[in-house]
Amino acid sequence: MSSTDEDYVYDEESGDWMPASELAAKQAGASTVEVRDAVGNLLADGDQVTLIKDLTVRGAGQTLKQGTLIKSIRLTGDAQEIDCKYPGIKGLVLRAEFVKKR
Repeated sequence: MSSTDEDYVYDEESGDWMPASELAAKQAGASTVEVRDAVGNLLADGDQVTLIKDLTVRGAGQTLKQGTLIKSIRLTGDAQEIDCKYPGIKGLVLRAEFVKKR
């Protein structure tokens, strides 16, 4: 079987018929969200970030100071939110605009 025998599927977004593998690649690319820090660096799972300003953590009664290192972030699929672990605070979610990649 050659590559010309590939199944074609209808792409409702563009109104065109295209190879199934091409449509799958297009959909995978569309679901990828780029998360950028305060200075425009691209963030990825496992990155370390530093806070660029003091942040009061609601519900924890604690303030994280500017310069605090957050290790091993996790992307949430939202362009501005990152999931973080910090001792003493469960379920910490920070906005990417308040961090800088280390």
